[in-house]
Amino acid sequence: MTNKMILVMILLLIGIGLTATPFRDGEKLVFTVRYGVVNAAEATIETNGTSFQGVPVWHLKISARTQPFFDPFFKIRDRVESWWRKDNLLPLKFSKNLQEGNYRQYRIHTYNHRANTTTYQKYAFRQETFITEEMPLVAGSQDILSAFFWVRHQSLTPGRSVFVHITADGRSMRTEVKVHRRETIDTIFGRKQCLVIEPKLAGEAVFKQSGRILIWLTDDEYKIPVKLDSAVSFGSFVATLSSAQNVGLRIP
Repeated sequence: MTNKMILVMILLLIGIGLTATPFRDGEKLVFTVRYGVVNAAEATIETNGTSFQGVPVWHLKISARTQPFFDPFFKIRDRVESWWRKDNLLPLKFSKNLQEGNYRQYRIHTYNHRANTTTYQKYAFRQETFITEEMPLVAGSQDILSAFFWVRHQSLTPGRSVFVHITADGRSMRTEVKVHRRETIDTIFGRKQCLVIEPKLAGEAVFKQSGRILIWLTDDEYKIPVKLDSAVSFGSFVATLSSAQNVGLRIP
């Protein structure tokens, strides 16, 4: 093998390493959401490869809805989406549409990373129109949803934090993600060692969050979320992974 061929092989291997992802196209994670002792809702995280304005992206989506019997008490219909470039892992668009009891929220960000600007649209329900604002964009910014998938790409060590800049909800903030500890818990994949992380968000998270949120990720190359524990506007909840499709781990 010539030196030129060796160089090409090295470059190919480097390229493979840079584009490797901890999740698969079509990954679908379904969580049972428990309020106290009641399984009151279901949340789904989906990852699908597609294109956005001609650019290959991951279409990331979280949806949450209460069970029919729980709707009269506190109806939830949440949908959060991100269109995340595959080549440089930067978001092109972020949308958050929440219905939690009487609370409503509909917000959109579109990102122009070349110009370092973002267009922020906040829907005014009384006026039935969007209020639009142009904002500066910090280089390398993520949205709230893509930031979580970005964290799954990182090397995580207990006692150390990783930092990511998040631009969403008309705000821009440097966010710390603390890696607290390793903990072995029961999951649908069996007993798994997990990393317990905590995003230290200055504002709201995916839902109308009112307190800290802890996330258990499998301590492997996939970093699959298997449990979430959080306080939100309507109380505290625990979400446990109940089914998974197109993931790297085997379900016994």
